Order: sequence, then C-alpha cells, then structure tokens
Amino acid sequence: MSHSKRNGIRIYAMGGVGEIGNNMTVIESSHDIYIIDAGLMHPHEDMLGVDTVIPDVSYLVEKKSKVRAVLLTHGHLANIGGLPYLLKELNVPVYGTRLTLQLVQESLKSAGESDKNVSLITIDPDQEVKIGQYRFSFFRTYHSVPDAIGIAIHTPQGNIVHTGDYKFDFTPVGGVRTEVSKLASLGDEGVLCLLADSKHSEIPGKAPSDSAIGDAFNNILYTAAGRVIVAIHATNLYRIQQFVNACVRHGRKVAVDGKFLENTISFAIKDGFLKAPDNAFLSWEKASGYPAEKLAVLTSGPDGDPLTPLTGMANHVHKKLKLRENDLIIYAASLTPSNEKTVTNAIDQLMSDGADVIFGKPVHVSGHGSAEDIKLMLQLTRPKYLVPIDGEFKMQRVHQEIAESMGISADRVFLLDRGDVVEFTEGEARQTDSVPAGQLLVDGLGVGDVGNIVLRDRRLLSQDGTVVIVVTLGRKTKRILAGPEIITRGFVYVRESEDLLDKANQIVSEVLSKALTQHVSEWSSLKNGIRDALSRFFFDQTKRRPMILPIIMEF
Repeated sequence: MSHSKRNGIRIYAMGGVGEIGNNMTVIESSHDIYIIDAGLMHPHEDMLGVDTVIPDVSYLVEKKSKVRAVLLTHGHLANIGGLPYLLKELNVPVYGTRLTLQLVQESLKSAGESDKNVSLITIDPDQEVKIGQYRFSFFRTYHSVPDAIGIAIHTPQGNIVHTGDYKFDFTPVGGVRTEVSKLASLGDEGVLCLLADSKHSEIPGKAPSDSAIGDAFNNILYTAAGRVIVAIHATNLYRIQQFVNACVRHGRKVAVDGKFLENTISFAIKDGFLKAPDNAFLSWEKASGYPAEKLAVLTSGPDGDPLTPLTGMANHVHKKLKLRENDLIIYAASLTPSNEKTVTNAIDQLMSDGADVIFGKPVHVSGHGSAEDIKLMLQLTRPKYLVPIDGEFKMQRVHQEIAESMGISADRVFLLDRGDVVEFTEGEARQTDSVPAGQLLVDGLGVGDVGNIVLRDRRLLSQDGTVVIVVTLGRKTKRILAGPEIITRGFVYVRESEDLLDKANQIVSEVLSKALTQHVSEWSSLKNGIRDALSRFFFDQTKRRPMILPIIMEF
C-alpha cells in the first residue's frame, strides 16, 4: 500500500452543521488543507443588534501555511458571504465558476473590500484541476442560483464528493440539469465519502420543478390591476428570468430597485445567464410616472435579500416604494426559521394597509432536494460513508434515516457538530477528536467582539429595561453630596411609579450610608452592593430584572 494511501484524511465542518447557513467544510491531509465554501448566517431574533454570523476560523489561521485554496460550490451568501472576513486572515486562491466569482466580487465590494489582491480562479466544470497533492473534478448541479457545482476530490483512498446544494430538476428553467452521468461515473470509480446537502431531507417526495413558477407569474400578471412588486433574492436568476418573461408577455416594463440586484442583473445579462429584450427594463426615473397597470418592480436589499424591502414597505420607510392603490406584492422566497416571524409580520402589516400579498407555494419552489432527490443522489454515488451537511441536526438525522433505508448502515453515517473530525485511514473512517470551531458575531465594524455576555445584556435591556443610579460622594468626607438620582428607561412609567422609585432611592441611600460607615472605599464594592439590593427589591415588587447601572462620582 502506498504511503499516501496510509496518510490520514481529516474532514470537519467549521459551519453549516446543526444550523442553516455558515456553510464551510474542510478537507485536511498531511500536507494540505482545502476549504469548501465560506458562508455566513443571518442572525437569529435573539441576537440583538448583530448584523451577520460567520464561522470562527482561528484554527485554520493557525495552520494557514497548509491552506491551499477555497473552493466554492455556488454564489449564495450562505456559501460565499464569509469570504470578505476569511480572506483578511488567509491569503489563498479562491476557485469558483464564472457567475459565482462575479457574485464574490460583489460581496467583497459590499463589505468594503477590494478584490485586487485576491486570486480568483475560474472553474470550468468540464476540466480537472490539480491543487496541492490532489486532483479535483466538478459536476454541474441545478440550484436556485445558476452556475452551481458539486466537487469531487480524488484521493488515493477513494473519491470524496461534496454535493453542494442541488436538486434533480428534469425540466429546468435554464436548461442545466444536475449531471447524473458524472455522479454515476464517480460512483463506479468508488466514493469513499459523500458530503451531502440535508436542508430538505424532512420533506417527502421529490422537489418540484422551478418551471411551475412561470405559470404562476403569468396568471398573476394577467389579473393584476396595478403595480406588481416582487421581493426576491438577487441571485435567484431563474426566477427573475421567469418573471421577466411573464412581464414581456403581458406588456409590462420592469423597474429594478436595489444596487446589488441591479449589478447582478447587469452582469447576468452580459454573461448570458439572463436573457431579456433590450426594452424589457425601465429606469427608475421613468418608472415613477409610468402607468401602474403597465409596470412591474423587482426589489431586493443591500445584500440581495428579499426581506429588507418587504419590511421597508410594511413599515413605510422604504425610500422608493410607497404603497399605492391596487398594488400587488409578491414575496418570491422561502420562509426560514430565522426570518419566518419577521416575514409574516411584514405581510400582515401590508395586508392591513390594503395591499394584496402573494407568498409561499404559488411563487416559491426550493432549490434543495427533498427525500427522493437524496435517495437518487445516494443511488448514483453509492458512498461507503456519508456525512450529512448543510442543515440543522434534525435534518441531518433524517438524512441518516434515508441512507439507512438505502442500505447504508448507521455506523457509516457521521452526524457532525461544528469542529467534529472524521478521519479516514486506509479507506476506513472513524470519528476522532475535534478542532476549535464556533461562531463569530459581526456587529458593525466589530468582528467577534460581541459574545454571549453582550447578547445577554442586550436581551435584558430589550425585555426589562435599565435603571441608572447617579450619586456624588465627597472624596475626603466620604459623605453623600448629591443624589442618589434614579433614571429609568424601559422599566416602569415614572409618573405612575413614584412610590417604587422613592423606596429604591431610600434603599440606595441606606446601602451607601452603611458602606461609608464601615469605611468601604472601593467603588466596585459600593456598586455591587447597590446592584444586589436594588435587584432583589425590583424583582420582589415587579417580577422584572432591569439592568442596573450605578454611577458614582467623586467631588
């Protein structure tokens, strides 16, 4: 047996397991490290003030001399959105298809980063490349963003196949199908490990074809009396294509709102990923005076998301789109665990304001394979081992159950958490140690400086408010010179709580007097005493726990 075959290969995920988004899988050999995807995750509702969540790559930075490349499966932010942060730490080449790299450049610009010093290498899905010690080949996949691929790493122990996001759509909008023949050939060669999309494993049957959306758009435009406004992912070019086709058919001009969306449509038309007559689009200046029954609007947010314009319209703060009579709004995207409440609240508000809103099945089909798609993937590749990725744990678990129904024993399926390592030696796998992995919270310009304690404080402030106590003490006399003054925000209505605050004031005075009598001179001790006494008092009286901030000044 060759030396290279005996060398171990380690696989672990820095993100994208036990969660939706943050996709990042790592293949590590004795000499090389390869990163597949570098995504972000949108914050959950309890992550107050957080803009973005990205994987913590400290472990990879420590091993940066071994990192050979980042390979991208497609251009969704869940797969490329972490690159602006990763490339600050790791100066490595980035491989992706034409459209994916265009979207990478947009993502870098959006994050205020330049792509001048980034090595972007275009993948031809029909060509192999050699990176480090391994050969890489590729297969096209059908997903909601065009130019998506899966990746095969050819190692002496066998092929490691990363599916990317995929479904088997046999009547695809763009004419590109998931390449069944290449997957079958990889299966014939022997797939040591399949790293496979799990996001829709819980959904029975086969994923519907995107082609059904075109009929829905035609029916909607046929009956619409006013403007038709579509909130959409900027990268969902197949859906944009279908909407533009329907608008051309029904004699409507399309206006575009959102810089990211404008840029995406522009280079998609230039590169042939989107086809439209020259007169299909209308500038925003001309759109303002155009007849409503002849106008349609495509809109997305600064990062190409559909939620920002939807909530902007619902809250009457959108700069360009103010609700008019007979407006019909389409939310042509999915509801996810992180955005479902926000989306439904926005739709409810828009409907209460008189707008018609269409969302869900009529105007959205997922780009992820359902249970039958997963079975077909397993049948084609016939992997020795399976690692479900890209999904919450329950999705990974159902993926395992599907694999068992296909004859893959449970001990050959590894359900990983972030950082868990599966090591392959001489063609056999075992779960070994783990590497440091976690999440970094991005808040404005700060990356990783918002942690659990800061989030806890923000939750306290949002739920029970804050109480500030200001008191001035004599530096020499150690007596109270002014105060205490109590200021509240978000805790109680002051005019109706004078007795409560008077009692609180008295408690603070008693704590300070007792401490000063005992010659306590450490302000930290005084603050802790105030905080403890008031916390007990407020909870006894109100069952609330406001954040208490004592401020002691000397004079």
